[in-house]
Amino acid sequence: MRRARTGDVPRIQALVEPLVQQRILLGKDAVVFYEAVQEFRIAEGDDGELIGCGALHVMWQDLAEVRTLAVAPEWLGRGVGHALLSRLESDARDLGLTRLFCLTFEVGFFGRNGFHEMGDETVDAEVYAELVRSPDEGVAEFLDLARVKPNTLGNTRMLKQLS
Repeated sequence: MRRARTGDVPRIQALVEPLVQQRILLGKDAVVFYEAVQEFRIAEGDDGELIGCGALHVMWQDLAEVRTLAVAPEWLGRGVGHALLSRLESDARDLGLTRLFCLTFEVGFFGRNGFHEMGDETVDAEVYAELVRSPDEGVAEFLDLARVKPNTLGNTRMLKQLS
């Protein structure tokens, strides 16, 4: 497992694209992947093949979102997703974060890894007033803003308190 480099972006896109086509992950333009490459960790097999990826996107002083967590189909169920998530959690702790958010169809996976469904909980009014200014769609999903509801795919907002 290592930090992603710009040369990994086409491989990340290739890994993610089938999940976008299945409407499991949201599609992103190449420029968005390049802008966020420093947020990504990738997992490689012994032969250097990209077998998984995931990103940690800081949203606030204590809060980040786990984004684009994906594992190659032939590696599902072999601990790659768990290892990536554990690495992202470690990165979050290193940054001083105490909460992780995700928007997912994989409720079972995230639930087994300490996440719980959010319901209506978000942040206090002062922080909300700051976050609502963000143009980031992930922040809008976290806040459950009405403008994103028409585009919601039926996935679940989940949160984990880091220890």
